[in-house]
Amino acid sequence: MTDSSPRGVLDGYRVVDCSIAMAGPFAAQRLGDLGADVVKVEPTAGEWQRFAAAGGAQGNEINVSFLSLNRNKRSLAADLKSEGGKEVVRELIAGADVFLQNYRPGVAARLGLDYDTVKQINPSIVYVSISGYGEDGPYRDRPGQDMLLQAMTGSMLSGGRKGEAPRAAGLFLADAVTASTAFEGVLAALLHRERTGEGQLVTVNMLDALTTLQMQELSVYTVGGVPQERGSEPNAHVYIRAPYGVFETSDGFLALAFADLDTLGRVFDEPALMGLDPEEHGWTHRDELFRLVSTHLKTNTAQHWLDTLLPEGVWVGPVYGYEELVNDPQIAHNGTFIEYDHPTEGRVKTPGFPYRFDRTPARVDRGAPRVGEHTGEILAEIGVTPDRAAELFSSGAVAETVSAAARKDRS
Repeated sequence: MTDSSPRGVLDGYRVVDCSIAMAGPFAAQRLGDLGADVVKVEPTAGEWQRFAAAGGAQGNEINVSFLSLNRNKRSLAADLKSEGGKEVVRELIAGADVFLQNYRPGVAARLGLDYDTVKQINPSIVYVSISGYGEDGPYRDRPGQDMLLQAMTGSMLSGGRKGEAPRAAGLFLADAVTASTAFEGVLAALLHRERTGEGQLVTVNMLDALTTLQMQELSVYTVGGVPQERGSEPNAHVYIRAPYGVFETSDGFLALAFADLDTLGRVFDEPALMGLDPEEHGWTHRDELFRLVSTHLKTNTAQHWLDTLLPEGVWVGPVYGYEELVNDPQIAHNGTFIEYDHPTEGRVKTPGFPYRFDRTPARVDRGAPRVGEHTGEILAEIGVTPDRAAELFSSGAVAETVSAAARKDRS
């Protein structure tokens, strides 16, 4: 960042990120994108996600999973099982604004990094704890894994055919929603602190995050009393009238939503669709309407139907894969993807920022760090003397960057 660069919303704030996997690191990355100094505290051999690449995308020294979730962070490699490592992190916490962790319930307390302990070090800190099911309760110790949470929160049974196996979302939905929820919680707690000077504990769990995301659907069930019943055709949502879903064409697929039945009847030259009330018959004849529309759409190409239906005001769109998405003209116009140079991974193209600020834009100041890449400079910033730093390094309480081969030998 140069002196002429615009300030980020969170410039001047420090975040201590003691999280792993996706939900916590993604939330911390969002804070870093807005200018916060995010210090990732990881084991001296590196966080486990450095060695577990989605899709087998290993990279050179940093695999793509880790690279995608840890930009705009510095790495402090510390052994939290050693007293020296714990002491360094406590000193770091003393000058921080946010502490974020997603340890299994009970682990933070065993490490001396629970909220009651941390607030004694820094009473004004915003402490964020992320868990799978909650800090306590009957499911406290269950594994908080993305697909398990999708299955438990009911969303899998809101689409598809009755009797067929439910299908998980094609993204890590529970992790992503939980990350956004934690990000919102940090911003709200920081605003409260700006107004009052008070820090506080913010708890977020994946179960509640994904359940509350279904605000409309679950209210239809709990307030409206409408049962969650799938039909015999693959309607895309149990609480939306037909025709609604993904339809096969002669050369691929097409997404169609809330279409006016008279309009479709005219375009298809199909009398059976004309004169129907969409809000009545779209519910009472969902499967029949889905089958009828599907029959007509199979007679021509996806592009033909886009060219035909869009001018008629029908809500219709293409079904993209990642190749089509990355090369879409609206994506290019929006600048949805960003590119930057990484010292070990080369030119990186990755999704950018889901928000825009005209005065304080998000930015990439650094790519994902190597293990312990910034340990030395962080120790100096918190007042560790060179002699003490040498002792910490020699004892293994903290570590500097090591090569990928050396990390492999250690693990």
